[in-house]
Amino acid sequence: MTLIVTGGAGFIGSNFIRCMRSAHAGIRIVCVDKLTYAGNLSTLQGLLDAPDFRFVKADICDREAMSALIAEERPDAVVNFAAETHVDRSIEDPAVFLRTNVLGVQTLMDCCREHGVPRFHQVSTDEVYGDLPLDRPDLLFTEETPIRTSSPYAASKAAADLLVLAYCRTYGFPATISRCSNNYGPCQFPEKMIPLIIINALADKPLPVYGTGENIRDWLYVDDHCCAIDLILQRGRPGEVYNIGGHNERRNIDVVRLICHGVGKPESLIRHVADRKGHDLRYAIDPAKIHRELGWLPQTPFEEGMRRTIDWYQHNRSWWEEIVSGEYRHYYARMYGEG
Repeated sequence: MTLIVTGGAGFIGSNFIRCMRSAHAGIRIVCVDKLTYAGNLSTLQGLLDAPDFRFVKADICDREAMSALIAEERPDAVVNFAAETHVDRSIEDPAVFLRTNVLGVQTLMDCCREHGVPRFHQVSTDEVYGDLPLDRPDLLFTEETPIRTSSPYAASKAAADLLVLAYCRTYGFPATISRCSNNYGPCQFPEKMIPLIIINALADKPLPVYGTGENIRDWLYVDDHCCAIDLILQRGRPGEVYNIGGHNERRNIDVVRLICHGVGKPESLIRHVADRKGHDLRYAIDPAKIHRELGWLPQTPFEEGMRRTIDWYQHNRSWWEEIVSGEYRHYYARMYGEG
């Protein structure tokens, strides 16, 4: 079996590659990544010289490069993680999100169609559904929830999802879509909340929390997400959307406090900052469909996943110290007003 994994040098993509190599003997994986600020070859440490692994630096919007690679490798499936993902950056500059997250997906699908790839999987997000009220814990996102996006990032992912479904209906394109809740775990770029708070806490720096911190997210450990995608590739029905949720709803402020406790730092480091524009109140996914059809449920309790995550950042300082010493510092200053 040969897989092309786009965005494989990023957080979820790199973890997916390791998950698939562990679960399937003899699998060949071709990792494609443009190596933007969030892509990092050190995330693929230990894989680059493996005989059943290939890394290709390329942009999914480059039709010539994608077509040539697919023609050469003849993959059994293409799994697309490649995306611009950070909401704050999409508010600053929507154009790059539309290019990669919409036109890039179109390019990949056209190349897959051209060369007869048996399966395409699009990794999406629960943010396409908008948000839920804080006072209605009974409400959950299902695959039938209408799309109602709040940010340019979410809108770009929703547009890609609609395009994938249109290709399925118009061309009989063999694609599936998964929409996941907030992921956390090793190798996540430090602009995202959990690694940002862990790294700042380790350095005794202020811990920025948007608004009051009452916003709720449904947290999913990255390995559980990867296992779900593996099942979708094996047994998911083309043309279907599968929600992947963690059953771990937590207020942002409570997650930050848990991290403080986990690294032995005082909660006095917490600093409330101006709220994000259009900040969604609550995400919560109902994963009943993927459980019913494929037998998947999250396996990692939140406290255990957080223990593993904190431990990884504590023991892999060189990975994130290199990141936070560069361009990211300027971005951080724009977002939170501090160096």
